[in-house]
Amino acid sequence: MKLATRRNFLKLAGAGSFTAALVAGAAGTLWSTEAAAQTANEERDREKAAEHVMTIATAYVLGATRSYPIMQLDLKENIQNATNGKVYVKLAPGGQLGAGGALVQKVQGGTIQAAQHSLSNFAPFASVVDLINMPYLCGSNQRFTNLVTSDTWKTEVHPKVEAAGFKPLFYVNIDPRVVAVRKGGAGAVLSPSDLAGVKFRVPGSAMLQQYYRMVGANPTPVAWGETPSAIKQGVADALDPSVGALYVFGFKDILSHVTFTQAVPDSQVYSCNLEWFNSMPADVQDGIVFASEITAQMNLAKVPSARNYAMAELRKSGVEFHSLSDDQLAEWKDAGGFQRSEWDEFKLELAGSMDTFAKLEEAAGTMGRYYVHDA
Repeated sequence: MKLATRRNFLKLAGAGSFTAALVAGAAGTLWSTEAAAQTANEERDREKAAEHVMTIATAYVLGATRSYPIMQLDLKENIQNATNGKVYVKLAPGGQLGAGGALVQKVQGGTIQAAQHSLSNFAPFASVVDLINMPYLCGSNQRFTNLVTSDTWKTEVHPKVEAAGFKPLFYVNIDPRVVAVRKGGAGAVLSPSDLAGVKFRVPGSAMLQQYYRMVGANPTPVAWGETPSAIKQGVADALDPSVGALYVFGFKDILSHVTFTQAVPDSQVYSCNLEWFNSMPADVQDGIVFASEITAQMNLAKVPSARNYAMAELRKSGVEFHSLSDDQLAEWKDAGGFQRSEWDEFKLELAGSMDTFAKLEEAAGTMGRYYVHDA
């Protein structure tokens, strides 16, 4: 069966239908030459019948949604159907065309029509976006979803993002960042005092570096690609992606304890080239917007099952998980939360005024239209 699967994948990809090969692989039909051919025919017919081709690039392989709900196949299907087949979506998953900032640049330049990237990658174009890294402003799934679907966010953030040439399609809720400790490291981290002297791997975010300093850790900037070896070798003792990201990026065998501190979201967005979007007929634009809304709701429903899968897989390697009580969470908020005066400079710089920050804070705390599960 493995040989047949590989043969059919290469056959489809070699025939110029890489997307068909991916779709068949995701559907689990590559083992059957007949089923794979049927998928290829369907994809070919869809592409032929379409009036527009939309390339959507991501950093994640197609199967990643099982533990990291990035929803790329669903977005493809929904856009094709909601536009009545007028748009055919070509997927470029798994970092084929790059990741993060590289994809943002390709969308902005119009090389590709849309891509998934972290919300922080929008910060160079609209600095207010970086407020999502403000500890406890929108760390929980519900507060994050409340914020990015609010009228305040759309009024304060979207015009700036659009001025840089992007249309946000939808925000992807993954789960909050966690505190993950390496095997042989400090043991379970339940309160900030447990982080004393811990070398904590941080990305190049000034806010995250300040937060981990405030809660007692020793922030250690390490490039993402070098992080697994840094954790293995003890150059860093802990790191903070979401549980799903820890599983997808292969950390399961080098971790001992994971704590849900709910400080900062691991948030993603699908962005589209605004000029391309505006060049589409009105009915196609409406279809893409509706498809994005459908996929956003599917993403929210997928969050708990993706988390549970990632946790189950990490547990097989001996990782222990810790959820915090309200009193324990309060200790983290008191030590590093956005209410502290140390954050005032960031609030002014990113939001532009304390008034604007207060509006965004209110939006995060106001239950919106959508419910999402929190760990």
